Amino acid sequence: MQAGETVGGLAGFVEGLGLVDHHVHGALRASVPRTSFETMLTEAPTVPVDGTIWDSQVGLAIRRWCPPLLDLPEHVDADAYWSRRCELGEEEVNRRLLAASGTAAWIVETGYLGDQVMGVGEMAQASRADAHEVVRLETIAEGLLLHSRDAAAFVASYPSVLADAARGSVGTKSVMAYRSGFRVSAERPSLRDVVDAVGRELRRAQGERPRITDPLLLRHLQWCAIDLGLPLQIHCGYGDPDLDLDAANPVALMPWLRAVEPSHVPVVLLHNYPYHREAGYLAQVFSNVYFDVGLAVNYLGAASPRLIAESLELGPFHKQMFSSDAWGPAELHYLGARLWRRGVASVVGEWVADGQWSDSDARRVLTLLASENARRVYQL
Repeated sequence: MQAGETVGGLAGFVEGLGLVDHHVHGALRASVPRTSFETMLTEAPTVPVDGTIWDSQVGLAIRRWCPPLLDLPEHVDADAYWSRRCELGEEEVNRRLLAASGTAAWIVETGYLGDQVMGVGEMAQASRADAHEVVRLETIAEGLLLHSRDAAAFVASYPSVLADAARGSVGTKSVMAYRSGFRVSAERPSLRDVVDAVGRELRRAQGERPRITDPLLLRHLQWCAIDLGLPLQIHCGYGDPDLDLDAANPVALMPWLRAVEPSHVPVVLLHNYPYHREAGYLAQVFSNVYFDVGLAVNYLGAASPRLIAESLELGPFHKQMFSSDAWGPAELHYLGARLWRRGVASVVGEWVADGQWSDSDARRVLTLLASENARRVYQL
């Protein structure tokens, strides 16, 4: 069999797999201005002042893959694409793009700007797929802090408040990378130290909604999540510019990972780029660590097969999961699936054609990556 036939056969197999997008956010509830839409296609806080987001890998990928789903030719110019998108309306765009992703189940993190995007039930209805929730530790804590006056009372009540918020959810998530970075003490902090940290946060907030940045308190929230027992997702690597990228390398989590490994609670390292090889190493050496390369696949566009290949170097195949980390425009939900399917079929297909993998092993591994690992880890 020729290499092209092998890749083509696996591509058809991957197309038929119902994906579990194990880390995603909702699609837009309503249409937004063009400048807002274009900002949502990047991790930058504003649109470029001397160029356009369409002149990037993600911009070209959208213009390649999304137009046919909106009844336009491939590579249509951005103005024509935007005009057609407005003509159809957000509800119809969502319906078409979400369905075309071939996603069988969404695991939706609801803690970020939830008023602008669809919730769990709305995602299920719009896509005619299953949907499950992941709750953000910091969002739950900040909501509780807003109505707290006593630090000790907050510390006493947070575990039960978190448990109530997570009832029916399949996991929790930490954004410590954005707030303090990972270079903090791994040990479970003492309750007295946590009370002191909460007091500092309350004084800093001065009655406004707090944004928790104290590293000790952030670590305490993670330990509460471990005690809860649900899988804990942790943002690593690439993200918005309020993140210090060098402090978001998951290798810095190693002391903490050693401390929590006996709990057997799954720790899922999200995104990871450009530290995806480090994440693969951690998944190899810690029994309860899993990872993905979501988010970066979209932004690397045509270059994403190289990222996918690198994620398959050290990382055990039963420790990796597909995700898009899409938020807002449904183009990102669709593109995450489309680019991943094409990339993984191309990479693995070449290994089969070269005789390095058997076809049966390839199909088994692809099924693990696409859905089975996530269904096992999150107990769907």
